[in-house]
Formats: sequence, C-alpha cells, structure tokens
Amino acid sequence: MRTRWWKLSIFLLLALAMVSLGGCATAYSEPLPTVRLNDLSPLPTVSPQVTPLRVAVAAIVSPQGTVASYQPLLDYLSRRLNRPVELVQRRTYAEVNDLIRHNEVDVAFICTRAYVQGRREFGLELLAIPQVQGKTVYHSQIIVRADLPAQRFEDLRGLVFAFTDPLSNTGYLYPNVLLKRLGESPDTFFRRTFFTYSHDNAIYAVAEGVADAAGVDSLVLDYAMARDPSLRDRVRIIHTSPPFGMPPVVVGPDVRPQTKALLEEILLEMADTPQGQQALEALGVDRFVLGRDEDYDMIRAMEAELDEQ
Repeated sequence: MRTRWWKLSIFLLLALAMVSLGGCATAYSEPLPTVRLNDLSPLPTVSPQVTPLRVAVAAIVSPQGTVASYQPLLDYLSRRLNRPVELVQRRTYAEVNDLIRHNEVDVAFICTRAYVQGRREFGLELLAIPQVQGKTVYHSQIIVRADLPAQRFEDLRGLVFAFTDPLSNTGYLYPNVLLKRLGESPDTFFRRTFFTYSHDNAIYAVAEGVADAAGVDSLVLDYAMARDPSLRDRVRIIHTSPPFGMPPVVVGPDVRPQTKALLEEILLEMADTPQGQQALEALGVDRFVLGRDEDYDMIRAMEAELDEQ
C-alpha cells in the first residue's frame, strides 16, 4: 500500500513538471525582436520659442520714415544676435518711455529730454549715442516759411507755431525757454500752436503753410533736406540753439548686464563691417560711440529754468 502511494506521488510530480515545461515553451515560442544599436531613430526635436529682441523707436520722424530708416539696423541686429528683432512704435515720447519703464521693450532710440526724464524717474541707462558728420552734438533750429519776413524768434509773435512733442527738447523745451526769456508763453505769444508728433511732420507743416514756424531737430532737418532738396526753397532757419548731447540709445534698468554689454558691443562695432556700414548709412549716422550722462546737463538746466516762477 505504501509502495503504491509512493509511485502515484512520483507520477503526479512528473505530470506537473511536464505541464510547466509545456507552458514555458508556449510562452517563448515566438522569436524575440532584435535591437540594433547602430540603427536607432533620433528622438523628435523640440524647438523652443525664441524671444525676439524688442526695439522701440521714438517718433522723431514719422512712422513710415522710421521703418525705412531703421529696418537695415534691425536686420543687422537680428543677424548678429541670431534672434528675431521686433520694431515697436508709439505716437509720443512719453509712451515709449512707459514701454521701457514696464520692460515691454529691451532697447530704445529716444530723444534727449525723454532720456533725462527716464533717468530721473526710473533709472534709464545710457547705452550709446550716434556720431553724425564727426560730431556728437545737435541743435534745435527754429524754421519759418521761406516767404515770411521773420528774421529772429521775436518776429514770430502772432503766428502759428508747430511743436513736435511735449517731451521733446528741440521741438518743445527749447522754444518754450526762448519764450520765457521774452517774458512770454505759447498762449500769449503765438496766435495758435499744435503738435505734429514728429520732426519731419513739423518741417512739412511749415513747408506747406499749415504752420508759419516750428522748432525742429537739426539732424532731422539736414536729413530731410538731403532727401528732398525742394525744402531748401520752402523753409528757412532763423535761429539755432547751442549744442546739445545727441539723442541716445538706451536700455531699462532691469535689462540683464550681459544683454546690455552685448548690445553695446554690437553698436560700437557696426562701422567696422560692410553690413553695419550699410545700416548706419540708412540712418545717416557715421558710427555709434559711448555717451556720458553729463552731456545732458544743459537740458536739466533748461527744465529748471522753465520751472522757475
């Protein structure tokens, strides 16, 4: 009895072993795939969104003129930085300063008084200034229609005067300082005033008889006359201011130091490359050079003079 039970146990163990082996054989009956390490497909690449460099240009000239003049510079910056560059324009100088203040642009080309105000109010930083015909200064010039008899600023009493922008040095601050030195204000001296919001618009307002006179940026006037020689017969300069520091290129106080240093290097080296020279020529600029904050002290002095009672 014991022997029979032992034989039965051996038989059951052998049967279970055969069933297990058969199951394993069935599970691995299909060939395994072959992995070839030298024939792998590359992982898909993810292209990160490149943040464009945002460049603001104050409306020293009209928007159409700004695009035509600055596009070669924007293209040059894009090639040097290997990133897209966007032009941002606003109607007034104050709006451009607000863009810088709120970090909505990275770099800006602005007027001198806008720099002085931005420096005072939120720490605007000077990056570079243009050199034009070997000079790093410019002037406010009072122009009149060529057929007017006026020879001096004092002769403009009772006429229509075009200002450029409330934050402009050459197109607003300096003419108002001249008025104050005469004991006058725009309302008491001129028959009517209005704003053109760009210097080329002010020049053509005078040339076409919309205004009798205007205060304009000497650089813009020279550039406009070079492009349109007929202006020499249509407007006349009756007064030129002392020299002022050039309208600067600036960055906001929160721009990374590395970005500021790179932009400064690119601007200062533009005149050393053929592509850079082409961009400078479109702007009517020899080169960019380093500027100094003290070059704008005369504007601060005129602001103080105008504020005096």
